[in-house]
Amino acid sequence: MLMKQNIDFKSLIKSYNHFPKDGVVFRDINPLFRNSDALQQISKEFIKHEELSKIDVIAGIESRGFTVASLLAGNFKKGIILVRKVGKLPGKTKKKKYDIEYGSSTIEIQDEAIKKGQNILIADDLIATGGTALATAQLIEEMGGKIFGFAVIIELVYLKGADMLRNKGYDVRSLVKYYE
Repeated sequence: MLMKQNIDFKSLIKSYNHFPKDGVVFRDINPLFRNSDALQQISKEFIKHEELSKIDVIAGIESRGFTVASLLAGNFKKGIILVRKVGKLPGKTKKKKYDIEYGSSTIEIQDEAIKKGQNILIADDLIATGGTALATAQLIEEMGGKIFGFAVIIELVYLKGADMLRNKGYDVRSLVKYYE
């Protein structure tokens, strides 16, 4: 089956006002994930931009980042590393605590998941304030990995998370941008 040309990703993303709490506009990418043509195009958009020979592995941030990482890893012929909330991975792990809007959170990666010097592409569905993305990058670097960049479907430009990462020297690629 041939892929339709130039799918408008934004037309497939649904917005829900006041979810999960008052004042938040939730961008739901589940309809995008259900569209096989859109998934093929997402992969092609990142493939044409990334220097594949320089990527060793792709790290997916819990939970929808797992889907993005798996999609890209399958097409790039790379493995994936799962970045999870604390207490979700067996065995020895490395942890990183970071601040979020109303408190703090912790992510972790299995101890043996990263080899020193590996170039790692971090994948997620969305970047908002960038706190989880930055914590992921810092944890990977503390474990000896090198950040190749970030591949995200949605960038919430008005929250400036991607700009913060770019100002720290990271490459951030996003396919859909929301300015408000």
